[in-house]
Amino acid sequence: MRSTMQDVPLLISRILTHGSTIHGKSQVTTWTGESEPQRRSFAEIGSRAAQLAHALRDLGIGEGDATGTLMWNNAEHVEAYLAIPSMGAVLHTLNLRLPPEQLVWIVNHAANRVIIANGSVLPLLAPLLPRLPTVEHVVVTGPGDRAPLAGAAVQVHEYEELTSGRPTTFDWPQLDERAAAALCYTSGTTGDPKGVVYSHRSVYLHSMQVNMAESMGLTDKDTTLVVVPQFHVNAWGLPHATFMTGVNMLMPDRFLQPGPLAEMIESERPSHAAAVPTIWQGLLAEVSARPRDLTSLHSVTIGGAACPPALMEAYDKLGVRLCQAWGMTEMSPLGTTSNPPGGLSDEEGWPYRVKQGRFPAAVEARLIGPDGSVLPWDGESAGELEVRGPWVAAAYYGGAHTSGEEQLVRPDEKFSEDGWLRTGDVGNISSEGYLTLTDRAKDVIKSGGEWISSVDLENALMAHPEVAEAAVVAVPDDRWGERPLATVVLKEGATADYAALKAFLARTVAKWQLPERWAVIQEVPKTSVGKFDKKVIRKRYADGELDVTKV
Repeated sequence: MRSTMQDVPLLISRILTHGSTIHGKSQVTTWTGESEPQRRSFAEIGSRAAQLAHALRDLGIGEGDATGTLMWNNAEHVEAYLAIPSMGAVLHTLNLRLPPEQLVWIVNHAANRVIIANGSVLPLLAPLLPRLPTVEHVVVTGPGDRAPLAGAAVQVHEYEELTSGRPTTFDWPQLDERAAAALCYTSGTTGDPKGVVYSHRSVYLHSMQVNMAESMGLTDKDTTLVVVPQFHVNAWGLPHATFMTGVNMLMPDRFLQPGPLAEMIESERPSHAAAVPTIWQGLLAEVSARPRDLTSLHSVTIGGAACPPALMEAYDKLGVRLCQAWGMTEMSPLGTTSNPPGGLSDEEGWPYRVKQGRFPAAVEARLIGPDGSVLPWDGESAGELEVRGPWVAAAYYGGAHTSGEEQLVRPDEKFSEDGWLRTGDVGNISSEGYLTLTDRAKDVIKSGGEWISSVDLENALMAHPEVAEAAVVAVPDDRWGERPLATVVLKEGATADYAALKAFLARTVAKWQLPERWAVIQEVPKTSVGKFDKKVIRKRYADGELDVTKV
């Protein structure tokens, strides 16, 4: 027996059409840092997306062409998010915080012919253009000096001039829902960045999951402050998900410092926000020094790194609930969210909130032990997490070849023989399906045949009232193989010494796990997406650049 249901493709153009009509009054508000914020309705976004599609087509962009965006979070970037895949091209978000060498590699690997860029990032882009042979056009939008592009061997266009006067409707093509819609590269912490290509189908299904009550659960009554960059895994899927359900978007543009973020929240009163823990640590310090009204902000989705429980407790006192989520670039990125089961008090729900959360129905998970066996979900057995699902990558993009064929790359260390994604995360899963990550496989400390979680030590240290940040890494040890090195950033005026910090840790950490090596640093090095960059600390230690004290 065959189904009697219609086979209608799941396309981003459907999200665009639905959002700009059914939710046409919803708004994208872009912070300007000076005057009144720029406000644009979803209906206007839809019309402007059509105009952008016409302009890109006239520049020679067709189906399957990767089109780059080097932009902050703003309304024009949302227009590109919707127009480029809807017309059949591929949205390629460029990480403007990557080192220039990696940015050059990514643009060339994807063979971008057009790059849409904010004027404020032209000093970054312009010097790279002589090394980007495929780039023919640069489309510039927003404030910023255009002088860096003078003499560039590309055609330069102003976004508004290029799009204005064009038709406000576009005959969006009926694409294969499995066709490429967006391309995002991993941050390349080891080796060259790896390209992940999302399909229309995967983006559509992922957007539906983001909107589920068990995930972010937002409606057209909400406004979300999208701090997570649009170049970081499609801003965790928020631009597409919000257009699907009419959630208003507040976009910070380049104003990502704690002061402007506090002002945005107080002025525009978003009900939800999303960003990595370091953003919320900075905002907490800002509002502690200069109190601001954050009462509109009921919930925050926090991911990219484990959230210290002390940070969650601090925001609880402000009436802001932080909800951990876990995922990866290869997962679009949503993997889990840490909403407690129903019927529990706040106290009873706390142990669930400090975990990474439960998997949605579409994401399957398993734990693999050191011997390759599949481990039970008992909340104790620890192994490497592997996942699969309709928005989980099955390979990496290998780049376009002269034959016109594309190569898919499936490195053994990232994909199992039977097709599961090897996440590189180590942890356990409870019988209720709650994931607890104890470390990255590359960061776990192997001491005397036992594992020490660097994340557990960091969270315990960051609960100390005089510690702003802490990062723990494994360093060689003649007796035990590896031992933890604790690097800490003290709060301004703090006086805590290493012995006091070690004694504080001893209250909750087993004696054999306590670090003997300590160093105070000015700040924890971060990756381009705000995660702790532990390889930098390990190198600084190996090069003798840290002032290490044994306690």
